[in-house]
Formats: sequence, structure tokens, C-alpha cells
Amino acid sequence: MTARGAEAAETPRKAGYRHLARAVLYREFLLFVRYPANAVGGIVVSLFFFGVLFYGGQMVAGQALTDSIEGIVVGYFLWTLSVGAYSSISNDIGSEVQWGTLERHVMTPFGFAPVALLKGVAKIVRTFLTSTVILVVMIVVTGTTLELNLLTIVAVATLTIVSVLGLGLAAGGITVLYKQIGNWLNLLQFGFIVLISAPAFDLGWMRFLPLAHGSALLQRAMVDGIRLWEFSPIDLGLLVGVAVGYLVLGYVVFQYATRRARRLGVLGDY
Repeated sequence: MTARGAEAAETPRKAGYRHLARAVLYREFLLFVRYPANAVGGIVVSLFFFGVLFYGGQMVAGQALTDSIEGIVVGYFLWTLSVGAYSSISNDIGSEVQWGTLERHVMTPFGFAPVALLKGVAKIVRTFLTSTVILVVMIVVTGTTLELNLLTIVAVATLTIVSVLGLGLAAGGITVLYKQIGNWLNLLQFGFIVLISAPAFDLGWMRFLPLAHGSALLQRAMVDGIRLWEFSPIDLGLLVGVAVGYLVLGYVVFQYATRRARRLGVLGDY
């Protein structure tokens, strides 16, 4: 090998966002494979709470619950997705702070925010897989029938939880700044129930909040069998607008909070 060839072989190749996305997805896969008990435990806990909701509701409400079980199943499916999307970034950053590895993310040539965003996307992919298992079990347990058009469900559900991912970015930035805010983050997760149930109250202005409009479209898709191309352009435009708007807002809050943490010198403190 010539000297020029040896020098070229030793020169590191510049990594792009494609390499970063692949590394983040592979990391998430390794965490799932190496800690299967934790992954399975999350599914079991979600199914336990649904079992309490379903069987307890049958004892209290009886036929009233049975008549609305399709909407409950769809709503709970969306709730598991939204909790995973929201908590993915904030919980991951909280863990990095405790482990003392947060500075590595800040020092990457890609920037802290893109790395956090891609890690959130990887968590969403994992959450989609686990939530699908939960959905199948719920359908079997309740004996309900839903329209499962894969393209429509994936498109609507993804755009719906993108807005929640924006909230997760904002929460992640605040976690970097204030470190211990777990109680507030957990409280907001229960607020998602109100947002998912918003279509039942027919409050027009709530369509501009995260989850609300997407929940209505997902109900129509999975209960009434409406396909993606059958929704009106206004409905789809609002769904995309809410998703992009909250994602951009969360990104801005994340950038501001992390920069402020740097100025205050508390980026790596715990």
C-alpha cells in the first residue's frame, strides 16, 4: 500500500445524518434486546391498566361501556403512543444527566437538538411496535372489531404524536435546565387523556391542541373505516399544521433551554 493510500485509509470519514439515524436506531434495538424484561414489563403494565379500565368499567357502567368500547380501545392505543413519544426525550435526557454522559451529546458535530430529536424518533418506532401488540391484545380481550387500514393508521397516528414529540422536546430542554421535574412531566401525561377525549366534547377550539384533532381522525379511521384519502383537505391540513407547529415550538424551547443551561454552567450538573 502506498503512503497516499495508507493516509486515505487512516483518514476518518465524515458522518452524516444518515449514519446518526442508523446509530440511534441500532442503539434503541440493542436496549430492547439486552433488556427484554423491561420492554415486556412496559407492555404488561399497560395491559394491566387497560384491564382495570375495561373490567372495572363493566362492573360500574355495564352496557354503556360496551357500546363505546371501540372508542375506548382506539383512545387507549393513542394514549400509549403519545406517552411513549412524550416521555422518550425527557426521560432519556434525565437518564443521561444522572449517568454523567450528557456532555457527549452536546459535543457531537450534529448538535444536541438533532441528536435528541432522532433519539425521540427512534423511541417512537419502538413505541409503535409495543403499542401494536397492546392493540391486538385489547381487540382480542374485548372482542371488538376495528378497521385496521395500515396506511391510514400509521399516517394519522404518526402525525398526531409528532405534536406530542414537540412537547417532549420542550420537556427535555426544561429537564436539562432544572433537572428534577418528573412530577410535572407525569402530571402532563394524564392531561393527554383530556386531549384524546376532546372530540367527544365537540369543542372546536381544542382542535388546535396536541392530540385532539388527530384523535378525532383516528377514531373515524379505525371505527368508521374512513381511509386517508377520504378525509377532507382541511382536516389533513390541520393535522399536518398542528404537528409541524408544536414540533417547531418544542425545538425552539429545547434550544433556548439548553443554551441557557450552558450560560448558567448547569448543563452537566445533577
